[in-house]
Amino acid sequence: MLLDGDDWQRVLHGFARSAFRLETLPAYKVAGEAEEIEEFLNGNRIDPDTYTSGWTDRLKAHTAAGRTVQRVHIVTRPLSDYLRYEFMYYEPHAKAGEDIRILDLTDRSNPGLPNQDFWTFDDSTVVLMNYESDGTQIDRVLVEGDVEQYREWQRIAVAESVPFADYAKEHGWR
Repeated sequence: MLLDGDDWQRVLHGFARSAFRLETLPAYKVAGEAEEIEEFLNGNRIDPDTYTSGWTDRLKAHTAAGRTVQRVHIVTRPLSDYLRYEFMYYEPHAKAGEDIRILDLTDRSNPGLPNQDFWTFDDSTVVLMNYESDGTQIDRVLVEGDVEQYREWQRIAVAESVPFADYAKEHGWR
C-alpha cells in the first residue's frame, strides 16, 4: 500500500514506542533544500546550540513522552556534499533526542544490509522509502506481511554502527 499525505504523517508521527530509519544513499533530492545546500557550500552554517525546527520540536516531544527515534546512515568516504550538509543538522537533532548513528563502509564490507531505505515503527510496521538514483523520492510503501527481516536489518545496523558524535569526532567533523 502506498503511503502519502495524511496517511504517511499518521504513520510517521503516530508510533507508540519507537521509530527507526535506515538511510543508504549519499544524497537525497528534497524540494526546497537546493538553496540551503548552496549556502552551506558557500560557508554558511547553522548554530547547533540554538537551531530549532518542526523536526527538533517533534523529537523533543517524542523523547519527553518516552518514545525513541533512531537512525543509521550508511556512508562511504569521501562524504558527498549532501552528506556534509546533512551532518550539519545531525548535531541539533541528536541534542533534541534522536539517536543518530553512522555505519561507514569505506574500509569494510557491508554486514548484510540492503541497499534500501526504510522505517520501522514499534517493531511491527515497516515503510519502504523508494528513490531514484539521484535521490528523488519515488514513493513510500507499507510492507504487508512478515517484517522480521527488517527487524534483523535494524539490529545489524545498530550493532555495526557508531554514534554520530563519535564518528564526527574521529573524522574531524565540527
